Amino acid sequence: MKTTRRQFTIGALMAAAAGTTPMLVQAQSGKTIAVLFDGLYSEFWVAGMQIIKDEMKKRGYTVLEGISDKDDSKQFEQVRAMIARKVDGIIIVQTDSKAVIPAIRAANRANIPMVHFNRPPAESDAYSVAVVADNQTIAREAVLHSCRTAKEAGGKFKAAILIGNLGDPNAIQRRDGFQEAVSQFADTIEVVARIPTEWNADKAFAGLTNALQANPDINFLFTSSDFLIPQITQALKSADKWAPIGDPKHVIFTGFDGFPTAYELMEQKYMDACGVQNLFFETKLAIDAIIQMQEGKKPEKVLLDPGFAITQANMMEKREEMWGYTLLKQKKAG
Repeated sequence: MKTTRRQFTIGALMAAAAGTTPMLVQAQSGKTIAVLFDGLYSEFWVAGMQIIKDEMKKRGYTVLEGISDKDDSKQFEQVRAMIARKVDGIIIVQTDSKAVIPAIRAANRANIPMVHFNRPPAESDAYSVAVVADNQTIAREAVLHSCRTAKEAGGKFKAAILIGNLGDPNAIQRRDGFQEAVSQFADTIEVVARIPTEWNADKAFAGLTNALQANPDINFLFTSSDFLIPQITQALKSADKWAPIGDPKHVIFTGFDGFPTAYELMEQKYMDACGVQNLFFETKLAIDAIIQMQEGKKPEKVLLDPGFAITQANMMEKREEMWGYTLLKQKKAG
């Protein structure tokens, strides 16, 4: 899918995120699709919502939005409301992988296709399709680049990982990908801090600050999501460890998601690598799955976005596939 065809900007995306929630847009005549997210709490989810809406409208659908504010009961009521409206399909991001199962069953009874965007449900006999990134492989490949960088630099490295909410399969897979990479470089890298964040920025900042105080020689860092970059930057600056590649104070830094800020930091030489989810490809997979189910077909329950690692070595080659770079480019063009 050509990313240059997208017509949204950072400003438009953030304006959408600032609206009052929950949001329900009135349906017009014709085909309708419900897009139900548990929140728009980072640029990734704002961008994902906007890309889905743009693509659905391009395909002739009216989009109904719902934001549940991480409240599974509220989201279930939203699903029931959309079923009552007889929507043609539901794209959903749930908070809890088990709590969403009754919603899947309700959609099954109504014969309404349901696709989980980026976050899979728990296993059950209910049928829905999940479009997910290959989180473990993407994280492993990004961290491997940084491990090789550390090996080439020589010496010993002390590593820290910011772990996401372990109730989220994505967080577990990213943690495991990190571990798979660093375990191959045990002679060079020692993991001295595993910092739980529960996807909470304040918790991440406090945890990293404490880790840097307890281990002032930390010089290798992986974050399970780029949305924590502001807190990481602040903590590293406070510890006098915020420096570009080539500076003796540089902390080898690997991100995950592909945020605009991540690309900027790579361009400025503060970040060494980043695991990137291909939001454009994931959107195409999600919408195609909805249409296939409407036609009576039964796609696989898990559809995979292989994603990729963008690094200092391949940045110019791969950046056009990075949704964060695409947004930055559009912002500058606008």
